[in-house]
Amino acid sequence: MAQSGFTPIKLYLSTTAAAVPTAANLEPGELALNNNDGKLFYEDSSGVVQVIASKASAANSFSAGTTGLTPNTATTGAVTLAGILALANGGTNAALTAVAGAVPYSTASALALSAAGTAGQVLTSNGASAPTWSTPAGGVTLSNDTTTASNLFPTFASATSGSVSTIFTGNANLLYKPSTGELQSTAMVSSNGITVNSSIIAANYTIGTNYNGMSAGPITINSGVTVTVSSGSTWVVL
Repeated sequence: MAQSGFTPIKLYLSTTAAAVPTAANLEPGELALNNNDGKLFYEDSSGVVQVIASKASAANSFSAGTTGLTPNTATTGAVTLAGILALANGGTNAALTAVAGAVPYSTASALALSAAGTAGQVLTSNGASAPTWSTPAGGVTLSNDTTTASNLFPTFASATSGSVSTIFTGNANLLYKPSTGELQSTAMVSSNGITVNSSIIAANYTIGTNYNGMSAGPITINSGVTVTVSSGSTWVVL
């Protein structure tokens, strides 16, 4: 009830729950009240009706759940999150510092960064622990071996250039001795029907025990060169 002798000032009023005034209901600077909802409205300079007060209680707390983040308890201004975001929420679960060239990887409970490698290194892993940088193994080195006195296995590839995925290794059926140049096989097969030999013997050679030699002549033995036929062996020149 207004005091006697005073004229009450009334706002644009509604007692209907959830009723909101429209821009056409209000003049610029005019207030409106819904005393059922306890809300006070005004029309802004763009002609939009805004709520400037309400009896409803405002949220006064914030929870980041199980993310690992912790909100502050600011009474005004912005709520600030701090802490480390958990893996399950897309975070790292660890405090990381960016390092140029480092690669992220996962441990059992968090993300981590590998140390940066050096030029030419590659990242390797044993499947269990942290990956590491290492220098890749070099390619095959070719050499003209003329000194090895033991039999070696010749190797074969399915290509004559580029890279290959498979190298085939021989066995005892085909052996090569670099020191003498001997090629050993259980059987030599000339698929074209011709077996050839040089007509000049230019280096010393010994036909070993229990081996026989055969050459298609005539044969010339260079001066100072010796062919030795071991006891029990034979060399036939046809």
